[in-house]
Amino acid sequence: MSGARISSISLDSPAASVDLAVGDELVSINGREPTDIIEYQQLVDSERVTLLVRREGESLSRKVTIDKEAGAPLGLSIDSAVFDRIRTCDNHCTFCFIYQLPKGLRRSLYVKDDDFRLSFLYGNYTTLTRFTEFDLERVIDEKLSPLYVSIHTTNPELRAEMLRNPRGATSLRWLRELLHAGIEVHGQVVVCPQVNDASELERTLTDVLTSYPSLASLALVPVGVSDFSLEESMRPHTSEEARRVVELAERFHDLAHEMGLSVSINASDEFYLVAGLVPPPATYFDSLDQAENGIGLVAAFRESFLHHRPMSPLGTGFFQSVDGAPAWGYRAPRGSSHANAGRAVTILTGEYAAPILRDLLEQVGHRDVVVRAVPNTYFGGNIKVAGLLTGHDLSLALAELPDDTLVLIPDVCVNEGRFLDGVTLAELTRSVRTVPTTGLDLRHVLDEVAATTLVPS
Repeated sequence: MSGARISSISLDSPAASVDLAVGDELVSINGREPTDIIEYQQLVDSERVTLLVRREGESLSRKVTIDKEAGAPLGLSIDSAVFDRIRTCDNHCTFCFIYQLPKGLRRSLYVKDDDFRLSFLYGNYTTLTRFTEFDLERVIDEKLSPLYVSIHTTNPELRAEMLRNPRGATSLRWLRELLHAGIEVHGQVVVCPQVNDASELERTLTDVLTSYPSLASLALVPVGVSDFSLEESMRPHTSEEARRVVELAERFHDLAHEMGLSVSINASDEFYLVAGLVPPPATYFDSLDQAENGIGLVAAFRESFLHHRPMSPLGTGFFQSVDGAPAWGYRAPRGSSHANAGRAVTILTGEYAAPILRDLLEQVGHRDVVVRAVPNTYFGGNIKVAGLLTGHDLSLALAELPDDTLVLIPDVCVNEGRFLDGVTLAELTRSVRTVPTTGLDLRHVLDEVAATTLVPS
């Protein structure tokens, strides 16, 4: 239980005019004890806000009243999104990546949440196995939309088996109720070879069109299998298996359109890359709401890079309108480390992204920029995405580069200046420059470096 503590106070805000300080705990607001940042936002929307505050080191609480315009921000930032207790996941999914992490990483990485509030705030996926009637009433009454639901399969017995939780067989009833109430829901299926693919995946996609046709989107993503996995039934997809998933996704994507349904069904870019196929262009996708799941991410990055178009950076979350909602988990600030421009530029990235970047650089004439794919020896297995690069593997790659090279890395692999394995930017064997993971940001950095690098006459 974290409580609601003030992490910052905006200058010239209504909160700055009263006796509040960073570290103060908000015991109650207008006589109610908020359980999360969503309730906090609702309570501070009124013209008069009465706070019961306890200062750190003091036993007694005191009352503070703030007058402001209705709906205007109070001016406080809170250090946690959930003030009571994060609803942790009691599933034991065969494909869960948290079970595939090595020991010794920071404790927060091992926390499994299944909290619909974090789904609303940050786009985290929930299986709904801990969802209740009370939760449903709150979601509907407060219009907490969109939500993100892990479906995996619509076969009740198989879903219970995959989640290793008997409630997995029945919890999709909540999905039906959410959709019936008009809540926007995005779904995902983690496709596992010889488990929920092939005929089982076709059954799931058929059920989506018939039983959940108002689902906003459905993302098919491949299971990630690291060297630390202990699940004998889990393995990476072969190229042919990935191709079959893509074919199913495209068939049902077209079928949904022919039926006039709103649901957009897509396989992730990773499936296309494993299958040796080119991911679809931006025009293929109805929206990029599932870009963090790798749906249309390559297309969005290409458009952003080639046509100088803004693109939402990875890891920002989907929902941004709750005033005071803090950055959380892997969506926390990335941190940045800048280095002076050098004559040679090398981009270090994951094995999936490297060939795509080389093609884009060739198209815009940055032929002097080297793109180096960094093998993920830390996690191993089929882990090849840039977001899971570690300080350990980057240090190995850096050791092989000339000292005068300007090295760029995607900021998606950094969380508050620290990589997944705990290594900080400052602890790398040499300085690097982190670049926001959008095509436009990378283009700007490369153009900036090209403009400031002296070319020998």
